[in-house]
Amino acid sequence: MIRLLPFVALSALASGSVLQQPLQNVVADSQALINSKPLISSEALQDLIKTENLRERSKELYKIAELSLDEYNHPTRVIGSPGHLGTVDYIYSTIAKLGDYYEISNQTFPAVMGNIFEYRLVLGNHVPQSAMAMSLTPPTKDKEPVFGPLVLVANEGCDESDYPKNTTGSIALIKRGVCAFGDKSAAAGKAGAIAAVVYNNSPGSLSGTLGEPSKDHVATFGISNQDAQPYIRELQAGKIINSSAYIDSVVSKVGTTNIIAQTKGGDQENCVMLGGHSDSVAEGPGINDDGTGTMTLLEVATQLVNFKVNNCVRFAWWAGEEEGLLGSDYYVSQLSEEENLKIRLFMDYDMLASPNYAYQVYDARDDVNPVGSEELRDLYTEWYEKHGENYTYIAFDGRSDYDAFIKNGIPGGGIATGAEGVKTKEEVDMFGGTAGQWYDPCYHQLCDDISNLNFEAWLLVAHSVATYAESFKGFPKRTSIMVTANEKGSLYHGPELVM
Repeated sequence: MIRLLPFVALSALASGSVLQQPLQNVVADSQALINSKPLISSEALQDLIKTENLRERSKELYKIAELSLDEYNHPTRVIGSPGHLGTVDYIYSTIAKLGDYYEISNQTFPAVMGNIFEYRLVLGNHVPQSAMAMSLTPPTKDKEPVFGPLVLVANEGCDESDYPKNTTGSIALIKRGVCAFGDKSAAAGKAGAIAAVVYNNSPGSLSGTLGEPSKDHVATFGISNQDAQPYIRELQAGKIINSSAYIDSVVSKVGTTNIIAQTKGGDQENCVMLGGHSDSVAEGPGINDDGTGTMTLLEVATQLVNFKVNNCVRFAWWAGEEEGLLGSDYYVSQLSEEENLKIRLFMDYDMLASPNYAYQVYDARDDVNPVGSEELRDLYTEWYEKHGENYTYIAFDGRSDYDAFIKNGIPGGGIATGAEGVKTKEEVDMFGGTAGQWYDPCYHQLCDDISNLNFEAWLLVAHSVATYAESFKGFPKRTSIMVTANEKGSLYHGPELVM
Protein backbone atom coordinates (compact mmCIF):
# COMPACT_ATOMS: atom_id res chain seq x y z
CA MET A 1 0.00 0.00 0.00
CA ILE A 2 1.36 3.39 -1.02
CA ARG A 3 0.84 6.06 1.61
CA LEU A 4 0.15 9.50 0.19
CA LEU A 5 0.36 12.85 1.94
CA PRO A 6 -2.96 14.66 2.35
CA PHE A 7 -3.70 17.37 -0.23
CA VAL A 8 -3.40 20.16 2.32
CA ALA A 9 0.07 19.02 3.36
CA LEU A 10 1.23 18.86 -0.28
CA SER A 11 -0.06 22.37 -0.96
CA ALA A 12 1.61 23.75 2.13
CA LEU A 13 4.88 22.08 1.24
CA ALA A 14 4.79 23.66 -2.20
CA SER A 15 4.27 27.11 -0.71
CA GLY A 16 6.92 26.62 1.95
CA SER A 17 4.56 27.29 4.87
CA VAL A 18 5.24 23.94 6.49
CA LEU A 19 8.89 24.88 6.82
CA GLN A 20 7.98 27.74 9.12
CA GLN A 21 7.12 25.47 12.05
CA PRO A 22 8.10 21.97 13.18
CA LEU A 23 6.08 19.13 11.65
CA GLN A 24 5.03 17.85 15.08
CA ASN A 25 3.41 21.23 15.79
CA VAL A 26 1.42 21.02 12.55
CA VAL A 27 0.18 17.54 13.49
CA ALA A 28 -0.68 18.64 17.01
CA ASP A 29 -2.58 21.69 15.74
CA SER A 30 -4.49 19.50 13.29
CA GLN A 31 -5.45 17.01 16.00
CA ALA A 32 -6.49 19.80 18.35
CA LEU A 33 -8.78 21.20 15.65
CA ILE A 34 -10.40 17.78 15.12
CA ASN A 35 -10.88 17.27 18.87
CA SER A 36 -12.58 20.66 19.19
CA LYS A 37 -15.49 19.50 17.02
CA PRO A 38 -18.74 18.11 18.50
CA LEU A 39 -18.88 14.35 19.08
CA ILE A 40 -20.54 12.41 16.30
CA SER A 41 -24.21 11.46 16.71
CA SER A 42 -26.50 9.59 14.36
CA GLU A 43 -29.13 12.31 14.15
CA ALA A 44 -26.64 15.10 13.56
CA LEU A 45 -24.87 13.22 10.76
CA GLN A 46 -28.14 12.17 9.11
CA ASP A 47 -29.34 15.78 9.10
CA LEU A 48 -26.36 16.82 6.94
CA ILE A 49 -26.90 14.22 4.20
CA LYS A 50 -28.91 15.92 1.44
CA THR A 51 -30.55 14.35 -1.61
CA GLU A 52 -29.54 17.37 -3.67
CA ASN A 53 -25.86 16.62 -3.08
CA LEU A 54 -26.30 13.00 -4.10
CA ARG A 55 -28.15 14.05 -7.25
CA GLU A 56 -25.28 16.37 -8.22
CA ARG A 57 -22.72 13.63 -7.55
CA SER A 58 -24.67 11.23 -9.77
CA LYS A 59 -24.53 13.74 -12.64
CA GLU A 60 -20.78 14.12 -12.16
CA LEU A 61 -20.28 10.36 -12.15
CA TYR A 62 -22.21 9.95 -15.40
CA LYS A 63 -20.02 12.61 -17.05
CA ILE A 64 -17.01 10.60 -15.92
CA ALA A 65 -18.49 7.42 -17.44
CA GLU A 66 -18.76 9.29 -20.75
CA LEU A 67 -14.95 9.54 -20.85
CA SER A 68 -15.07 5.97 -22.19
CA LEU A 69 -17.17 6.84 -25.25
CA ASP A 70 -14.28 6.83 -27.73
CA GLU A 71 -13.03 3.42 -26.64
CA TYR A 72 -16.29 1.59 -25.79
CA ASN A 73 -18.86 3.54 -27.86
CA HIS A 74 -20.95 4.03 -24.72
CA PRO A 75 -20.47 5.28 -21.15
CA THR A 76 -18.82 2.80 -18.80
CA ARG A 77 -16.63 2.74 -15.71
CA VAL A 78 -15.27 -0.80 -16.10
CA ILE A 79 -11.73 -1.27 -14.73
CA GLY A 80 -9.05 -0.23 -17.20
CA SER A 81 -11.35 2.26 -18.94
CA PRO A 82 -11.01 6.05 -18.95
CA GLY A 83 -14.30 6.12 -17.04
CA HIS A 84 -12.90 4.10 -14.17
CA LEU A 85 -9.63 6.02 -14.08
CA GLY A 86 -11.71 9.19 -13.90
CA THR A 87 -13.81 7.71 -11.09
CA VAL A 88 -10.72 6.92 -9.03
CA ASP A 89 -9.41 10.45 -9.58
CA TYR A 90 -12.78 11.91 -8.59
CA ILE A 91 -12.90 9.91 -5.35
CA TYR A 92 -9.33 10.76 -4.40
CA SER A 93 -9.62 14.47 -5.17
CA THR A 94 -12.93 14.77 -3.33
CA ILE A 95 -11.44 13.32 -0.14
CA ALA A 96 -8.21 15.28 -0.53
CA LYS A 97 -10.13 18.56 -0.66
CA LEU A 98 -11.54 17.88 2.81
CA GLY A 99 -8.26 18.94 4.37
CA ASP A 100 -6.34 17.13 7.07
CA TYR A 101 -9.19 15.09 8.54
CA TYR A 102 -8.32 11.87 6.66
CA GLU A 103 -5.24 9.94 5.78
CA ILE A 104 -5.68 8.84 2.17
CA SER A 105 -3.94 5.90 0.56
CA ASN A 106 -4.19 4.10 -2.72
CA GLN A 107 -3.52 0.44 -3.36
CA THR A 108 -2.69 -0.63 -6.89
CA PHE A 109 -2.97 -4.30 -7.75
CA PRO A 110 -3.11 -6.54 -10.85
CA ALA A 111 -6.64 -7.42 -11.96
CA VAL A 112 -8.24 -9.57 -14.61
CA MET A 113 -10.78 -8.00 -16.94
CA GLY A 114 -12.78 -9.48 -19.77
CA ASN A 115 -15.00 -8.25 -22.56
CA ILE A 116 -17.34 -10.34 -24.70
CA PHE A 117 -18.12 -8.78 -28.08
CA GLU A 118 -20.17 -11.49 -29.77
CA TYR A 119 -21.27 -15.07 -29.17
CA ARG A 120 -23.49 -17.71 -30.72
CA LEU A 121 -24.26 -21.32 -29.86
CA VAL A 122 -26.01 -23.72 -32.24
CA LEU A 123 -26.83 -27.24 -31.02
CA GLY A 124 -28.06 -29.41 -33.87
CA ASN A 125 -30.42 -27.21 -35.86
CA HIS A 126 -31.46 -25.00 -32.96
CA VAL A 127 -30.15 -21.98 -31.06
CA PRO A 128 -30.85 -22.42 -27.32
CA GLN A 129 -32.66 -19.26 -26.25
CA SER A 130 -31.05 -19.30 -22.82
CA ALA A 131 -27.46 -19.54 -24.12
CA MET A 132 -25.06 -16.99 -22.61
CA ALA A 133 -21.29 -16.76 -22.79
CA MET A 134 -19.73 -16.98 -19.34
CA SER A 135 -17.79 -14.06 -17.94
CA LEU A 136 -13.99 -14.27 -18.38
CA THR A 137 -14.38 -16.97 -21.02
CA PRO A 138 -11.64 -17.18 -23.66
CA PRO A 139 -12.73 -16.89 -27.30
CA THR A 140 -13.18 -19.81 -29.64
CA LYS A 141 -10.08 -20.66 -31.72
CA ASP A 142 -8.99 -17.64 -33.79
CA LYS A 143 -12.20 -15.90 -32.66
CA GLU A 144 -14.03 -17.85 -35.35
CA PRO A 145 -16.88 -20.40 -35.20
CA VAL A 146 -15.80 -23.94 -34.33
CA PHE A 147 -17.67 -27.09 -35.30
CA GLY A 148 -17.96 -30.48 -33.65
CA PRO A 149 -20.37 -33.04 -32.23
CA LEU A 150 -22.05 -32.43 -28.91
CA VAL A 151 -20.79 -34.92 -26.29
CA LEU A 152 -22.51 -35.64 -22.97
CA VAL A 153 -20.11 -35.59 -20.01
CA ALA A 154 -20.68 -37.98 -17.09
CA ASN A 155 -21.54 -36.75 -13.58
CA GLU A 156 -20.67 -33.03 -13.15
CA GLY A 157 -17.53 -32.97 -15.28
CA CYS A 158 -15.20 -32.25 -12.38
CA ASP A 159 -12.92 -35.29 -12.89
CA GLU A 160 -10.85 -36.43 -15.85
CA SER A 161 -12.69 -39.76 -15.83
CA ASP A 162 -16.02 -37.98 -16.50
CA TYR A 163 -14.98 -37.19 -20.07
CA PRO A 164 -15.46 -39.87 -22.75
CA LYS A 165 -12.70 -40.66 -25.21
CA ASN A 166 -14.55 -38.92 -28.04
CA THR A 167 -14.40 -35.56 -26.22
CA THR A 168 -11.46 -34.47 -28.41
CA GLY A 169 -12.76 -32.09 -31.07
CA SER A 170 -16.23 -32.00 -29.49
CA ILE A 171 -18.41 -29.50 -27.65
CA ALA A 172 -18.77 -30.83 -24.10
CA LEU A 173 -22.20 -30.71 -22.44
CA ILE A 174 -21.67 -30.58 -18.66
CA LYS A 175 -24.06 -30.53 -15.71
CA ARG A 176 -23.71 -27.74 -13.16
CA GLY A 177 -22.72 -28.74 -9.62
CA VAL A 178 -19.96 -29.93 -7.23
CA CYS A 179 -17.08 -27.85 -8.66
CA ALA A 180 -16.57 -24.36 -10.07
CA PHE A 181 -17.38 -23.43 -13.66
CA GLY A 182 -13.71 -22.64 -14.24
CA ASP A 183 -12.76 -26.15 -13.14
CA LYS A 184 -15.29 -27.66 -15.56
CA SER A 185 -14.01 -25.52 -18.44
CA ALA A 186 -10.39 -26.46 -17.70
CA ALA A 187 -11.25 -30.16 -17.43
CA ALA A 188 -13.05 -29.98 -20.79
CA GLY A 189 -10.04 -28.26 -22.32
CA LYS A 190 -7.65 -30.88 -20.98
CA ALA A 191 -9.90 -33.58 -22.47
CA GLY A 192 -9.60 -31.96 -25.91
CA ALA A 193 -12.97 -30.21 -26.17
CA ILE A 194 -13.18 -27.18 -28.47
CA ALA A 195 -15.90 -25.56 -26.33
CA ALA A 196 -18.01 -26.31 -23.27
CA VAL A 197 -21.69 -25.84 -22.42
CA VAL A 198 -22.71 -25.99 -18.76
CA TYR A 199 -26.41 -26.63 -18.18
CA ASN A 200 -28.26 -25.61 -15.04
CA ASN A 201 -29.27 -28.13 -12.38
CA SER A 202 -32.19 -25.95 -11.25
CA PRO A 203 -34.85 -23.85 -13.01
CA GLY A 204 -33.79 -20.77 -14.91
CA SER A 205 -30.97 -19.66 -17.17
CA LEU A 206 -27.33 -19.92 -16.16
CA SER A 207 -25.01 -16.90 -16.14
CA GLY A 208 -21.67 -17.45 -14.45
CA THR A 209 -17.98 -16.67 -14.50
CA LEU A 210 -14.90 -18.80 -15.06
CA GLY A 211 -12.92 -16.75 -12.55
CA GLU A 212 -9.13 -16.70 -12.62
CA PRO A 213 -8.00 -17.47 -16.20
CA SER A 214 -6.35 -20.81 -16.97
CA LYS A 215 -4.46 -21.93 -20.07
CA ASP A 216 -6.80 -24.94 -20.14
CA HIS A 217 -10.04 -22.96 -20.28
CA VAL A 218 -12.11 -23.25 -23.46
CA ALA A 219 -14.91 -21.05 -24.75
CA THR A 220 -17.74 -21.72 -22.30
CA PHE A 221 -21.50 -21.11 -22.35
CA GLY A 222 -24.29 -21.54 -19.83
CA ILE A 223 -27.79 -22.76 -20.74
CA SER A 224 -30.94 -23.64 -18.83
CA ASN A 225 -31.84 -27.16 -17.76
CA GLN A 226 -35.02 -26.86 -19.83
CA ASP A 227 -33.05 -26.13 -23.01
CA ALA A 228 -30.57 -28.92 -22.27
CA GLN A 229 -32.98 -31.81 -21.63
CA PRO A 230 -33.97 -32.57 -25.28
CA TYR A 231 -30.29 -32.80 -26.26
CA ILE A 232 -29.48 -35.00 -23.28
CA ARG A 233 -32.24 -37.45 -24.25
CA GLU A 234 -31.06 -37.58 -27.86
CA LEU A 235 -27.42 -38.13 -26.86
CA GLN A 236 -28.41 -40.89 -24.43
CA ALA A 237 -30.29 -42.52 -27.31
CA GLY A 238 -27.10 -42.51 -29.41
CA LYS A 239 -27.95 -39.64 -31.76
CA ILE A 240 -25.13 -37.51 -33.18
CA ILE A 241 -25.78 -33.79 -32.73
CA ASN A 242 -23.44 -31.71 -34.89
CA SER A 243 -23.03 -28.28 -33.32
CA SER A 244 -21.14 -25.01 -33.52
CA ALA A 245 -19.88 -22.44 -31.03
CA TYR A 246 -18.56 -18.91 -31.47
CA ILE A 247 -17.23 -16.41 -28.94
CA ASP A 248 -15.28 -13.23 -29.69
CA SER A 249 -13.83 -12.08 -26.40
CA VAL A 250 -10.72 -10.80 -24.68
CA VAL A 251 -9.35 -11.58 -21.22
CA SER A 252 -6.45 -9.46 -20.05
CA LYS A 253 -4.55 -8.24 -16.99
CA VAL A 254 -4.66 -4.57 -16.01
CA GLY A 255 -3.49 -2.55 -13.05
CA THR A 256 -6.25 -0.92 -11.03
CA THR A 257 -6.60 0.88 -7.71
CA ASN A 258 -8.45 0.79 -4.40
CA ILE A 259 -8.82 4.08 -2.52
CA ILE A 260 -8.79 4.04 1.31
CA ALA A 261 -9.51 7.02 3.56
CA GLN A 262 -9.21 6.79 7.36
CA THR A 263 -9.98 9.42 9.96
CA LYS A 264 -6.92 10.68 11.80
CA GLY A 265 -9.05 11.10 14.88
CA GLY A 266 -10.52 8.31 16.97
CA ASP A 267 -9.05 5.12 18.40
CA GLN A 268 -6.77 3.82 15.65
CA GLU A 269 -6.83 0.33 17.16
CA ASN A 270 -10.62 0.04 16.79
CA CYS A 271 -12.02 0.96 13.38
CA VAL A 272 -15.43 0.78 11.80
CA MET A 273 -14.97 0.15 8.08
CA LEU A 274 -17.38 0.63 5.21
CA GLY A 275 -17.01 0.21 1.49
CA GLY A 276 -18.55 0.20 -1.97
CA HIS A 277 -17.09 -0.54 -5.39
CA SER A 278 -15.92 2.15 -7.78
CA ASP A 279 -16.22 0.16 -11.01
CA SER A 280 -19.11 -0.78 -13.31
CA VAL A 281 -19.59 -3.58 -15.79
CA ALA A 282 -18.41 -2.94 -19.34
CA GLU A 283 -22.00 -2.82 -20.61
CA GLY A 284 -22.97 0.44 -18.92
CA PRO A 285 -22.15 3.40 -16.66
CA GLY A 286 -23.21 1.74 -13.38
CA ILE A 287 -24.83 4.76 -11.75
CA ASN A 288 -26.89 2.58 -9.40
CA ASP A 289 -24.41 -0.33 -9.43
CA ASP A 290 -22.45 0.87 -7.62
CA GLY A 291 -22.41 4.56 -8.26
CA THR A 292 -24.90 4.92 -5.42
CA GLY A 293 -22.52 3.22 -2.99
CA THR A 294 -19.59 5.30 -4.25
CA MET A 295 -21.50 8.56 -3.92
CA THR A 296 -23.00 7.70 -0.53
CA LEU A 297 -19.58 6.97 0.95
CA LEU A 298 -18.24 10.23 -0.49
CA GLU A 299 -21.13 12.25 0.96
CA VAL A 300 -20.90 10.59 4.38
CA ALA A 301 -17.11 11.13 4.42
CA THR A 302 -17.65 14.78 3.43
CA GLN A 303 -20.09 15.44 6.27
CA LEU A 304 -18.21 13.40 8.86
CA VAL A 305 -15.47 16.05 8.95
CA ASN A 306 -17.84 18.21 11.00
CA PHE A 307 -17.51 15.86 13.96
CA LYS A 308 -15.09 14.25 16.38
CA VAL A 309 -15.13 10.44 16.48
CA ASN A 310 -14.18 8.13 19.34
CA ASN A 311 -13.33 5.22 17.02
CA CYS A 312 -11.59 5.59 13.69
CA VAL A 313 -13.70 5.36 10.54
CA ARG A 314 -12.19 3.79 7.43
CA PHE A 315 -13.80 4.26 4.00
CA ALA A 316 -12.93 2.04 1.03
CA TRP A 317 -13.71 2.29 -2.67
CA TRP A 318 -12.93 -1.09 -4.24
CA ALA A 319 -11.89 -1.70 -7.84
CA GLY A 320 -12.64 -4.88 -9.77
CA GLU A 321 -15.78 -5.94 -7.89
CA GLU A 322 -17.56 -6.80 -11.12
CA GLU A 323 -14.70 -9.12 -12.12
CA GLY A 324 -15.08 -11.13 -8.91
CA LEU A 325 -14.43 -8.97 -5.82
CA LEU A 326 -10.81 -8.45 -6.86
CA GLY A 327 -10.12 -5.24 -4.96
CA SER A 328 -11.59 -6.27 -1.60
CA ASP A 329 -10.01 -9.72 -1.88
CA TYR A 330 -6.61 -8.15 -2.47
CA TYR A 331 -7.00 -5.64 0.35
CA VAL A 332 -7.84 -8.25 2.97
CA SER A 333 -5.11 -10.60 1.72
CA GLN A 334 -2.52 -7.91 2.45
CA LEU A 335 -3.58 -7.35 6.08
CA SER A 336 -1.33 -8.68 8.81
CA GLU A 337 -3.12 -10.34 11.72
CA GLU A 338 -2.52 -7.20 13.78
CA GLU A 339 -4.08 -4.95 11.13
CA ASN A 340 -6.93 -7.39 10.56
CA LEU A 341 -7.88 -7.25 14.23
CA LYS A 342 -8.10 -3.45 14.18
CA ILE A 343 -11.17 -3.71 11.92
CA ARG A 344 -14.06 -4.30 14.30
CA LEU A 345 -16.63 -4.69 11.52
CA PHE A 346 -17.12 -4.10 7.78
CA MET A 347 -20.27 -2.67 6.21
CA ASP A 348 -20.95 -3.18 2.49
CA TYR A 349 -23.05 -0.78 0.41
CA ASP A 350 -23.86 -1.94 -3.12
CA MET A 351 -26.91 -0.62 -5.06
CA LEU A 352 -28.83 1.78 -2.82
CA ALA A 353 -31.40 3.39 -5.17
CA SER A 354 -32.94 0.64 -7.30
CA PRO A 355 -36.08 1.83 -9.16
CA ASN A 356 -38.33 -1.11 -8.19
CA TYR A 357 -36.74 -1.26 -4.76
CA ALA A 358 -37.09 -3.31 -1.63
CA TYR A 359 -35.23 -2.41 1.56
CA GLN A 360 -32.94 -5.40 1.88
CA VAL A 361 -30.72 -6.36 4.81
CA TYR A 362 -28.10 -9.08 4.52
CA ASP A 363 -29.14 -11.99 6.74
CA ALA A 364 -25.77 -12.15 8.48
CA ARG A 365 -26.07 -14.61 11.37
CA ASP A 366 -23.43 -15.37 13.97
CA ASP A 367 -23.79 -19.15 13.65
CA VAL A 368 -22.19 -19.12 10.18
CA ASN A 369 -20.35 -15.77 10.20
CA PRO A 370 -17.93 -13.92 12.49
CA VAL A 371 -19.59 -13.03 15.78
CA GLY A 372 -20.92 -9.47 15.60
CA SER A 373 -22.37 -9.82 12.10
CA GLU A 374 -25.81 -10.50 13.53
CA GLU A 375 -25.62 -7.46 15.80
CA LEU A 376 -24.92 -5.29 12.77
CA ARG A 377 -27.86 -6.89 10.94
CA ASP A 378 -30.10 -6.07 13.90
CA LEU A 379 -28.87 -2.47 14.02
CA TYR A 380 -30.19 -1.98 10.49
CA THR A 381 -33.52 -3.68 11.16
CA GLU A 382 -34.09 -1.75 14.37
CA TRP A 383 -33.52 1.49 12.44
CA TYR A 384 -36.11 0.49 9.82
CA GLU A 385 -38.60 -0.49 12.52
CA LYS A 386 -38.07 2.75 14.43
CA HIS A 387 -38.81 4.76 11.29
CA GLY A 388 -41.84 2.68 10.30
CA GLU A 389 -40.18 1.13 7.25
CA ASN A 390 -40.57 -2.45 6.04
CA TYR A 391 -37.52 -4.57 5.22
CA THR A 392 -36.60 -8.03 3.98
CA TYR A 393 -33.64 -10.30 4.65
CA ILE A 394 -31.53 -11.41 1.70
CA ALA A 395 -28.91 -14.13 1.41
CA PHE A 396 -25.43 -13.38 2.72
CA ASP A 397 -23.95 -15.53 -0.03
CA GLY A 398 -20.74 -13.92 -1.28
CA ARG A 399 -22.21 -11.66 -3.95
CA SER A 400 -20.46 -8.48 -2.81
CA ASP A 401 -17.32 -7.12 -1.18
CA TYR A 402 -18.09 -8.27 2.37
CA ASP A 403 -17.02 -11.78 1.36
CA ALA A 404 -13.27 -11.48 1.99
CA PHE A 405 -13.90 -9.87 5.37
CA ILE A 406 -16.19 -12.54 6.78
CA LYS A 407 -13.89 -15.27 5.43
CA ASN A 408 -11.06 -13.71 7.42
CA GLY A 409 -12.82 -13.33 10.76
CA ILE A 410 -14.15 -9.77 10.42
CA PRO A 411 -17.85 -9.28 11.23
CA GLY A 412 -19.77 -7.97 8.25
CA GLY A 413 -23.11 -6.97 6.85
CA GLY A 414 -24.85 -4.35 4.81
CA ILE A 415 -27.97 -3.14 3.06
CA ALA A 416 -29.14 -2.88 -0.55
CA THR A 417 -32.25 -2.16 -2.59
CA GLY A 418 -32.09 -5.04 -5.07
CA ALA A 419 -30.48 -6.15 -8.31
CA GLU A 420 -31.82 -8.66 -10.85
CA GLY A 421 -34.09 -10.49 -8.41
CA VAL A 422 -37.81 -10.51 -9.17
CA LYS A 423 -40.11 -8.53 -6.91
CA THR A 424 -42.93 -10.52 -5.32
CA LYS A 425 -46.56 -9.52 -4.74
CA GLU A 426 -45.86 -9.55 -1.01
CA GLU A 427 -43.01 -7.07 -1.53
CA VAL A 428 -45.29 -4.81 -3.55
CA ASP A 429 -47.57 -4.67 -0.50
CA MET A 430 -44.53 -3.73 1.59
CA PHE A 431 -42.74 -1.26 -0.70
CA GLY A 432 -44.93 -0.50 -3.72
CA GLY A 433 -43.58 -1.00 -7.23
CA THR A 434 -44.26 -3.73 -9.76
CA ALA A 435 -44.47 -7.46 -9.09
CA GLY A 436 -42.74 -9.80 -11.52
CA GLN A 437 -40.08 -7.25 -12.53
CA TRP A 438 -36.48 -6.94 -11.41
CA TYR A 439 -35.71 -4.64 -8.51
CA ASP A 440 -33.39 -2.88 -10.94
CA PRO A 441 -34.59 -3.45 -14.53
CA CYS A 442 -31.36 -1.81 -15.77
CA TYR A 443 -29.02 -4.03 -13.73
CA HIS A 444 -25.73 -4.48 -15.66
CA GLN A 445 -27.13 -2.64 -18.69
CA LEU A 446 -26.55 0.57 -20.60
CA CYS A 447 -29.67 2.15 -19.07
CA ASP A 448 -28.15 2.14 -15.56
CA ASP A 449 -27.79 5.91 -15.80
CA ILE A 450 -29.07 8.90 -13.82
CA SER A 451 -32.68 8.19 -14.79
CA ASN A 452 -32.35 4.74 -13.19
CA LEU A 453 -32.14 6.10 -9.63
CA ASN A 454 -35.05 6.14 -7.19
CA PHE A 455 -34.08 9.01 -4.89
CA GLU A 456 -36.98 8.27 -2.54
CA ALA A 457 -35.55 4.79 -1.96
CA TRP A 458 -32.05 6.09 -1.31
CA LEU A 459 -31.83 5.48 2.43
CA LEU A 460 -28.38 6.16 3.73
CA VAL A 461 -25.75 4.60 5.93
CA ALA A 462 -25.10 7.51 8.30
CA HIS A 463 -26.79 5.83 11.28
CA SER A 464 -24.56 2.75 11.34
CA VAL A 465 -21.38 4.76 10.77
CA ALA A 466 -22.21 7.24 13.51
CA THR A 467 -23.25 4.52 15.97
CA TYR A 468 -19.92 2.70 15.88
CA ALA A 469 -17.81 5.81 15.39
CA GLU A 470 -19.18 6.94 18.74
CA SER A 471 -18.96 3.63 20.61
CA PHE A 472 -18.48 -0.14 20.29
CA LYS A 473 -20.13 -0.60 23.68
CA GLY A 474 -21.74 -4.03 23.77
CA PHE A 475 -20.31 -5.02 20.40
CA PRO A 476 -18.31 -8.29 20.60
CA LYS A 477 -14.57 -7.81 20.93
CA ARG A 478 -12.33 -9.46 18.38
CA THR A 479 -9.59 -11.72 19.71
CA SER A 480 -8.79 -13.88 16.69
CA ILE A 481 -9.00 -13.90 12.91
CA MET A 482 -10.50 -17.39 13.07
CA VAL A 483 -14.11 -17.55 11.89
CA THR A 484 -17.08 -19.85 12.22
CA ALA A 485 -18.09 -20.41 8.61
CA ASN A 486 -20.41 -22.49 6.51
CA GLU A 487 -18.40 -25.46 5.29
CA LYS A 488 -20.28 -25.75 2.01
CA GLY A 489 -18.63 -23.11 -0.17
CA SER A 490 -20.51 -20.16 -1.55
CA LEU A 491 -22.23 -20.36 -4.94
CA TYR A 492 -21.09 -16.78 -5.54
CA HIS A 493 -17.87 -14.85 -5.34
CA GLY A 494 -19.05 -11.55 -6.68
CA PRO A 495 -22.16 -10.73 -8.70
CA GLU A 496 -21.99 -13.85 -10.87
CA LEU A 497 -22.26 -17.53 -10.03
CA VAL A 498 -18.94 -19.31 -9.78
CA MET A 499 -20.26 -22.85 -9.32
